[in-house]
Order: sequence, then C-alpha cells, then structure tokens
Amino acid sequence: MKKIILTFAAICLMAVETMAQTTVKGVLIDQTLGESEPYATVRIFSAKKKDKPVAMFLTNENGQFQQEVKGSGTYSIVFSSVGKEDLIKDIELGKAGTLDLDTIYMKESETMLKGVEVVAQKPLVKMDVDKMSYNVAEDEDSKSYTVLDMLRKVPMVTVDGQDNITVNGSSSFKVYVDGMPNVMFSSNPSMVFKSMPATAVKSIEVMTNPGAKYDAEGAAGVLNIVLNKVDVNGQATAQSMNGINGTVRASAGTKQLGGSAFVSGQQGKLSFSANVMTSYNKPGNTTTEMEQLQDNGNSQILTSENDVKTPFTMGSLTLGYQLDPMSSLNLTASINTMNMKSNGTTYTTMGGDAYGTGFDYTSTTDMKNSRTSFSGSIDYQRFFNKDHTQSLALTYQLNYSPSTTETTNNFDNSSSLIDLTNRFSDNENKTTNHTFQLDYTMPLAQGQTLSLGGKLQLHDATSDSKYYLKGVYDPSSSSDYEYKNSILAGYGEYVGNWNKFGLKAGLRYEYTWQDVEYHLGNGDNFSTSYGSLVPTASMQYNLGMGSNLGLTYNMRISRPGISYLNPYVDKSNPIALFYGNPDLDVEKAHNISLVYNAFTSKLMVNLNLHHNFVDNAISQYSFYDNNNLLNTTYGNVVKSHQTGVNGYVNYLLTKDTRLFFNGSLNYIDLRSDVLDESNNGWTANIMAGIQQTLPWNLKLSAFAISSTKSYTLQGWSGGFNLVTASLSKSLLNDKLNLSISGQLGLNKGGNISIETCSRGKDFTSYNNIKVPIYGVTFTVSYSFGNTKMASKQHKSRVQNDFIEQQSQGEMLNSIGSETN
Repeated sequence: MKKIILTFAAICLMAVETMAQTTVKGVLIDQTLGESEPYATVRIFSAKKKDKPVAMFLTNENGQFQQEVKGSGTYSIVFSSVGKEDLIKDIELGKAGTLDLDTIYMKESETMLKGVEVVAQKPLVKMDVDKMSYNVAEDEDSKSYTVLDMLRKVPMVTVDGQDNITVNGSSSFKVYVDGMPNVMFSSNPSMVFKSMPATAVKSIEVMTNPGAKYDAEGAAGVLNIVLNKVDVNGQATAQSMNGINGTVRASAGTKQLGGSAFVSGQQGKLSFSANVMTSYNKPGNTTTEMEQLQDNGNSQILTSENDVKTPFTMGSLTLGYQLDPMSSLNLTASINTMNMKSNGTTYTTMGGDAYGTGFDYTSTTDMKNSRTSFSGSIDYQRFFNKDHTQSLALTYQLNYSPSTTETTNNFDNSSSLIDLTNRFSDNENKTTNHTFQLDYTMPLAQGQTLSLGGKLQLHDATSDSKYYLKGVYDPSSSSDYEYKNSILAGYGEYVGNWNKFGLKAGLRYEYTWQDVEYHLGNGDNFSTSYGSLVPTASMQYNLGMGSNLGLTYNMRISRPGISYLNPYVDKSNPIALFYGNPDLDVEKAHNISLVYNAFTSKLMVNLNLHHNFVDNAISQYSFYDNNNLLNTTYGNVVKSHQTGVNGYVNYLLTKDTRLFFNGSLNYIDLRSDVLDESNNGWTANIMAGIQQTLPWNLKLSAFAISSTKSYTLQGWSGGFNLVTASLSKSLLNDKLNLSISGQLGLNKGGNISIETCSRGKDFTSYNNIKVPIYGVTFTVSYSFGNTKMASKQHKSRVQNDFIEQQSQGEMLNSIGSETN
C-alpha cells in the first residue's frame, strides 16, 4: 500500500508539473547599439533534459517575445542571434502565471569560427498590423540612391516612368514626415523625393491599414518618411549612448547636383538630431505629341517641349528630453523650400470646319512655382507602469505652407476663332493647420489593450488668383476665397493576442464643418457639416515561427480638397478650360485584404490579395462645350472595383548575393452611369534585381523595372521599361563611401516613350510623351563620430492631413506578428 501511495503521489506531482503553464515574456536588445534584436531564436530547456528544448520560438520585429511554456521548476532559456554570443539564463517556471524577464541585452560575438560561414540577413521589411516598414538605412543602395529610387523597392509602392508615385495603383495617398503631414510633400511627392538623398532617411513606412487611431481620410494609404534622428526611449542604455554621429554627402551627375549633412547626439537625458539638404534637379527636355480628334471633324495637333529646373532645400531639427523614467517630452521642427521653373514651347495646328481652312500658332509658357512648408510639434508622453503598457499622450502640431505660382503665356499669332491674347496669372495660396490630440492606452488583461482618444483639427486655406490679359488685370477671370475645414474626432480601439491568434478592432467617428467664402470670383459662399462613422477590423494567425496569415476590413473616406472644390476657371490654354466642382461629396471606400507573411534568416515573403470598391469615387473627366473648348473638371461620377495581388520577395541566395522582387497584378473595373462610360482591364508592375558583392568588396546593384498599361475612366496610359544600376565601395572602416549610379530607358536614345489615350462622347485624344530617363550620378559620403550609437526615430502620435487628390477607394493592409 505504501508503494502504491508513493507511486500515485509521484504521478500527481508529474501531472502538476506538466499541467503548470507560465507565460514568459521580455524584450531582447543589442547591448552595443541599444537597438531591438528582431527574429532571434529563443529556446527553453529543462534542467533535467538539455538535449531537446521544451519550447522554441522567435522574437518579433521589435525584439519582443511572449510565449506560454508548460512545466514547473528550474529551466534554462537560451537566446541566439547571428553575430551575437549565445545568452543563457536560469529561470523558474510554475511559480506565477507570468514571468517577465524585462529587458535582456546580447553582446556581439568577438570570435570567428574558422571554416564556418553563417549566412543570414537583417530584415529590410518589417510587417506590423498597422503598417509595413522598409529599412532604408540597412539597404546598401541607400548610400547612392535618392528617396524616389528607394521607393521603387518598397512593397506595394510603384514609381512610373514619369516619376508618378502610386500605392497599389492609386495616387490617392497621404505623405507624412516623421508622423506629421507635410503639405509640400503631399502636393508634389515625386519632385521632393527625387531631391532627397536616401541617406537622410531611416525607414519608409506604408500605412496599409491605419486603424481607428488614424484619420479616416486617405483611401489608398499613407507613406511616412522617417528621417534619421535619435530619441529618448527610456531604456537603461540611454546613459551609455552619449556621443555624436554625423554624415556629410555630396553628389553630382548629368541631371542633379546635391549635398546634405546629418548630425545626431545624446547627452544624458537630452537627445538631438538635425538634417540639412539641398539639391538642384534638371531632368531634361520632355517632348509631348498630342492629336485630338472631335466627332464633328475638327482636330488639333500639338507638339511641345518642356524643360524643368527644381532647386530644393530642407532642414529639420528634433529635440527629446527624458523628464523621468516614466515620461518624456519631444519637440520637432522642419522647413522646406522648393522653387520650380518650367519653360516650354508648343506648336499647334488646328483643322476642321470650325477653323475654316485651318491655321497654326506657336506659344511659349513660362511658369515659376515657389513653395515653403513649415511643420512643428510638441508632445508629452507619460507611462503609468514599468511595462509601458499604460500611457497618456498629449500633442500639439502646427503646419503652415504658403506658395505662389506665376504663369506667362505668349502667342506668335492672332485669330478671330480662338482667343490668342497674351496672358499672365499670379496665384497665391496659404494653408494653416492646428491639431490638438489626446491618446490614452491601458491594458485590460494579459495580451489585451484598449486605446481611446480624441482630436481637433482646425484647417484654414486661402487662394488668391489674379488673371491678366495683355498686362491688364481681369477681375472677371480672377478668384479670391477662403476655405475652412474643422474636424472633431473620437475613437476606440481594442487589441487582443491569444497565443497564435490576434484581433484588432476599432471604431472612429469624425464630424466635419466646412465653410467657403468668396471675396472675388464666380463661386457662391456655402457651408456644410456631416458626420462619418468608420469601422476597422483585422485578424491574424501565426502559422509558425516567422509566418502568419491575416484578414482585414476597413472603410476609409476622402474629402475633396480645395483644388478640387475651387470653381476658378483656368484659361491659360486657349483651347481648354480647367476648373473644380464645389458640389463634390465625401468619397467612401471599402477594402478587404488577405495577407501572408513569412520570414527566415534568408527569405522574406509578403503576399497581399485584396479587393476594394467605392460607389461615389471622385474622378476627373473632360467634355467639349458649345464654344468648342475642352472642359476638364471633377465629379463623384465613378463606381470603382479593383481586385489584385501584391508580392514582395527578398532572398539571400549566398552571403554575397541578394535577390529582389516587388510586383503587383490588378484587375480594375470603372463605370459611370452619369457619363454613360466604362473601362476595365489588367495592369501589372514588376521590379526585379540583384545585389552582388564583387571582389575588393565592391557592391553592385542592378534592377529591371517594367509596367504595363494602366486605366482611367476615359482612357489608358501605356507602360514603360527601364533599368537602373549602382556600384559602390566603402573605405576607411566603412566611414567613406564612393558610388556611381545610373538609369536608362529602354527606348531609342535612352528615353521612355509613354502613350496615352482619352476618349469622351465627342472626342478622342492620343498622346506620346518622351521622357529622357538616362543619367549618371557620382556620390561621396563620409560618416564620423560614434558610429555604433543607435539612430532611433521619434514616433509622432499625430496622423492628419487634407488629401487634395482624386481617389478611387484603394486601400491595402499587411498583417505582421505582434506579441505585445
């Protein structure tokens, strides 16, 4: 009987030990850099059996880990990562439901194993629930490329042959810099990104499914450009990271001159960083050939050449101060200036019954556009527990952007059929935006959080357009008005994680007041107000170490901006009129996505299958009026449905060879009952290439880029093909970098030829645009200071902007593993 009792007790003890379950969590940090250690291997061994782990998993993209482990007693936890010494710690399981190891630091390995070659890669792409982030600073091409060049490599982003940027095939996206909207970047992103060296950027974030915390506006997503800077992060390594880092860079090429400087530092609780850059771009003459045929037999044939020069300057400053271990204060300020000069000559031939025997004329157009943008913010964040899971954040942000555009049109002929009077226009715009925001986050239970917040935006824009004929002011064609847009918003968002399953759901409500007052012009004052309820939801399932599957739904809205509402009639072209529509309604887009992510030490894969639709999309359309003038305006006239797949693959074939693929395939269907028109078709974009380490440690990158025809309601635009390549060499322990890069269009003379077609009820227009894409640039950069110091970014909690682009309701989502 005694033996039976002892045996039964032993069995019970073993059962209790087996049934006991402890959640082990913490965060893994690189001790030298102070940065998180993503995708490190974590193994837990029993003290009695060390040949096989009882649990094995990976840290996430932020170095965090959280895993349920069965058993009780003494165990060993082992952390392993490429280039680091294995770290072993003894732990006790079964004493509490949660074992918080807090922050764990790994050291760099000081020994090399002879005859053993370790092949692995730091992740260039991080997939989160809310965004996908491309680590520009870790890409070798950033030393010689511009930000626009790097965007071609970012998943779900496309840059065409004319440098137009789209997110999942749509130009309806918002641009932030360090989490703050910037009017200049949003109004002409390709021009700005072409002027910025990639070395000034830490990462590029694609906000594919922003969630309820973010503004409801922006149908296709958000591009957030995170500049290099340091930030107070509250970690214990803050004191050990005192020092200064810096990089200076200069470039010269056939189409661009530029220079930049970046410096960052930290002293105790204070951190700072500053960026200064300037560039001068001259892409060359773009030639356009257009033939426009009307059903009544009239025709216009235009041949034009246009030359553009763009000086650009940008400066930014960030200050961070850690008030105490639980609170911090951050200040940011940036100013950007861009002055674009464009000179063009157009030769026009008119024919058909309306023009008698026909005639021709030559016109010259000179345009000067000057834009300045200032952004500044101050935010305070307070944590209420040591895990930093309960916090309050208060933020104020100011954006101010004045701009002027002067356009002169001169003609060498006169006609009684069309108005060929020399004309001049002077347009002054100013936009001011004040934002006040509060965010509160608190834990509900293990792995569950609730976020609540509110925001008030006060947006004020003015436009003063003066129009002159033969040097005489024409008030009947001029316009002066003020546009006010106030938005009060509130949101609630829940996030829960249970082992392999995660859920995120939120609801946001925004109430908008709009007022337009005309001081001069052909518009009527009007006021309107409306509310928008916007739901978002996403689910994720971790299939295994480094792979997951996600399903999301969100609704987004797009308010028509001032440039789309303005009824001012642009008469700079004697045969065409351009104007906005003050009766535009808010566009509502619905988006569904199924996403697969996978990451190993050598392979990164992202696949995104999506469908989005909008029934009142804002679209540009054209028609001829009774005076035989082509009118172009906007309306909520399109029903848009798009289904497609985006794919990104990054494969480390060997320690010297990396392969890239970034592409998309979409089918779009566009219909308009109002205009009685429709269009549909397939479109594809591909970027494929290789990064190769050559003898003498030379770094070679080469990419081929191809795009097929794309579609609009009234026509299509042809595709393009080009190749890019760069060769770089680092010297002086990687402090000095020399590189040469170039690109070449695959049409005659190194150009890109893009054909476009537009059809209306009573006309057909064909264009052939030739862009001189060929060019070579030489770049030299030098880094100084404590190069081991971490370069971390301050993440602003303000996410707002007024989108002033047409939208077709396209929104993406990417789901990544999240264990916090």
